[in-house]
Formats: sequence, structure tokens, C-alpha cells
Amino acid sequence: MPRVPHTESHGKVGCRPSRSAKQRFRRKLKKLTSRKRAGDFEDIVASINRVTVGWINYYCIANMKKFIEETQMWLQRRLRQMIWKRWKHVRTRYRKLRKYGISHNEALKLAASRKGYWNNSKTPALHRALSNERLLKWGLRNLNLRLKASQFRSDYKLKRYLNY
Repeated sequence: MPRVPHTESHGKVGCRPSRSAKQRFRRKLKKLTSRKRAGDFEDIVASINRVTVGWINYYCIANMKKFIEETQMWLQRRLRQMIWKRWKHVRTRYRKLRKYGISHNEALKLAASRKGYWNNSKTPALHRALSNERLLKWGLRNLNLRLKASQFRSDYKLKRYLNY
């Protein structure tokens, strides 16, 4: 019989969302951040926030810090990809990159790049132009902070219920 590795729980009991629940969540976010999706960026971010807040509130008692961190990074890259596609022309891309503080040479090189949207979404220049802070400023919720707030609230309710 093969040996199954496990981690020490240090006397704590925990739970986590199932693999299929995580996959459904990712699929739903992927559909919401589709490159061909029409609509205002604010509406798209609002629908993403609705889904993520609901999912995190439902699974707030679970141990999923690493999954949420990975999903946050993946979601931010998906949004960069979507924005990059919406800036259709080289001229528009160049102007937007310059507007967000990228140097002339870097902006020209990235704007004229023939690489795909997903590949360009991980470039350092695009990360500086569309930083995580800028995405948060545009309305995207920080999933890590949302998870901490939900877990704190659920711990507080549980302690109050058990009269701690």
C-alpha cells in the first residue's frame, strides 16, 4: 500500500473547499474575464466582486489562503490581458502606456509587440502601468483582505455563539 504524505495539524481541525468547487470558481471568473466580453470595465469588475465576495463568504471557515493568493494573482493577470486587448491599436497602447508612466522606448517596444495578450500581460512594463494598486483603485476587491475579514467575522460569531 503506498504511503500518503500528510501535514501536521498541530491539534487543529480544518476544512477546505473541494477541488471541483475551486475549479467551478475559477471557471466562473474565467467566463467573467473573457477577452471577448463586452461592457464597461466597471461593470465587469462589479460582477467579479459579486462572485468573489459571495464565494469567500461561503467558504470563509476553510483553510484556503494559498488558493486565494494564487487566484488573486491569476485574476489580476486576466484583467491586464483583457485591458490589453481592449487597447486594440499600437497607437492606443502606446498612448495609454505613456499616460501610466512607462518610458518612450519601453512603451513603443511593448505596444508594437506581436506576442499574444496572455504573454504580454506578464511583462514588467504592463505590470507597472496596470499595477495591482491601480486595479484596486479601479474597484477590484483584494481577495486576501476579504478572506481575512470574513474569517475574523466568522470567528467572532462562533466565539459569541459558544460564549467565549
